[in-house]
Amino acid sequence: MNYSTLKKTVALSFVSLLAVGAASAQTTDSAKVAGATPKIFGGSHQYRTWSVGVNAGVTSPFVAIGGANSYKNFDLGFGYGVSLRDQLAHSFGLQLDVMGYGSNVKGNTNENPTPATGIGSFSTKINFTATISGVVNVATVDYLARKNAINFYVSAGAGMVNYTPKVYTTNDQSGTVVVNNGGQSYNQTIIPIGVGLKFRMSDRVALNLGYTGTFTDGDYFDATKAPVGTHKDKYSYAYGGLEFSLGSGSKPNLDWVNPVAIMYDELKDPTLRQEVEALKGRVTNVENAVNDLKKDSDGDGVADQFDKCPNTPAGTVVDGSGCPIKFPVIDTSKFVMKSDKPVGTAYSNIQFEFDSSVLRTSSYPILDATSADLRSSGKTVLINGYASSEGTAAHNMQLSKDRANSVKTYLVNSGVDAKHIKTKGLGETHPIADNSTEDGRVLNRRVEFKK
Repeated sequence: MNYSTLKKTVALSFVSLLAVGAASAQTTDSAKVAGATPKIFGGSHQYRTWSVGVNAGVTSPFVAIGGANSYKNFDLGFGYGVSLRDQLAHSFGLQLDVMGYGSNVKGNTNENPTPATGIGSFSTKINFTATISGVVNVATVDYLARKNAINFYVSAGAGMVNYTPKVYTTNDQSGTVVVNNGGQSYNQTIIPIGVGLKFRMSDRVALNLGYTGTFTDGDYFDATKAPVGTHKDKYSYAYGGLEFSLGSGSKPNLDWVNPVAIMYDELKDPTLRQEVEALKGRVTNVENAVNDLKKDSDGDGVADQFDKCPNTPAGTVVDGSGCPIKFPVIDTSKFVMKSDKPVGTAYSNIQFEFDSSVLRTSSYPILDATSADLRSSGKTVLINGYASSEGTAAHNMQLSKDRANSVKTYLVNSGVDAKHIKTKGLGETHPIADNSTEDGRVLNRRVEFKK
């Protein structure tokens, strides 16, 4: 068979296999999709991911991308191999490839023999190859179907080859072996790069057609060193084979799963839609509950569920429970006016509760009168804070300072210039009553003004 006839035969076989594969896949889809139940994606454990393959084909010392070769022509050799692959995702898997003992690569010089070397052809027996490659599914022609039927893929990896090369005096590898190094075998690092088509015959079986160019890390694979310079030898393998999916029959093969179909299934899955609607209902209930918590019918700033005094009139000042605050009534008759200035209670002692620096409301008239006098006179006042003898001296000292500062803050907020007010904490010193009685201690919890 000449080379032209070989090309026509390969082309016709390829077209026939493509048609058979597509028809088989389409039939399988039509049969299965009609009763298929959408399945929500939950990870690779839902699928069969491991597969084994067997293949056979022809070899050549040339690769499709060209490059330097020690021989002008190639003779088709024979190769076969097995593979083991784990499909890690829809589009990517890792594959172990082993080419079997007895595979060979052949070429000739088109001269019988070459006058300069006496060599006419070579034949290299491949004892074994072992490579690990990443396989990427780059496209499919069935992206509208629930299951893919034809996948295009590329692969690349690295590995090792063990080979035994021979050269002959004739072009057809039938003459005298002139170089053999005693039948010595060699190990070489190789890099395989491949492309291929895979046809789904069934959910278990696929037809695999591929081409791999293998690049060696040396110049003796064809038993001939380059006469000028150095180049790396290479060879190619065009093959066909079958691949068998491993694992439980209840799981689909991840190779043929269409991610787009899974997304549509998830969107249309009735169980998922019910869960979404239920979630919407729960969210609505939470929103209603929050709105109920915020509801304030009388507008007093306290939510209804915390409002102990509902229907408070608008503008009423209320406390934290929603009830009106009752302000103390100030008896103005206690103020004696002299020259239009408040007198009498101004600068009187300010009393405090036990262990507290919070001003009593009963102190406000005294402080207001004091503020008015300070603002009109512009004089400076010293505020001394005191405490009763309960507690430690250090605590009472700090408490007395806090009491003095509370009085200062009130006066400043009422308009007195802060620079006219000085404060001092004197703790439990200078009592004005007996600390051994409660009545005496009440009088000692005070602030005094010193003009």
